[in-house]
Amino acid sequence: MTTSSTIECTVHFHRRGHGARKELQARAEPLPPPERIPRLARLLALAHRCETLLQAGVVKDYATLARLGHVSRARICQIVSLVQLAPDIQEEILFLGCSEPDRGALHLRQVQPIAAVLDWSQQRRLWRKLRPG
Repeated sequence: MTTSSTIECTVHFHRRGHGARKELQARAEPLPPPERIPRLARLLALAHRCETLLQAGVVKDYATLARLGHVSRARICQIVSLVQLAPDIQEEILFLGCSEPDRGALHLRQVQPIAAVLDWSQQRRLWRKLRPG
């Protein structure tokens, strides 16, 4: 599996000289460092990726995913269980702000009991208790 990284920056070009010959000078301004993505959001994105690989037939089962990821089958099941969350809860997790201190960070162990509930309205009630506000 190959991954590619993209670096973006703003470049200003200044034209110097007159006539047929032009000289361009570029001055790049560095972008601010990327915001750190919360671990729970990364795990949710991974859960969706794992489900996509399974449904497409790229991998045979959770055991294969576990071997490829060098984790246990139980850990893969914990991660993939996140796709059972109501869509609005998933969206909130994916867009969690990184400005929150680590003490307020959500962990998989806190969200797993919510994902185990099949009724989305009950999930939302449990989520509101976990995330007041």
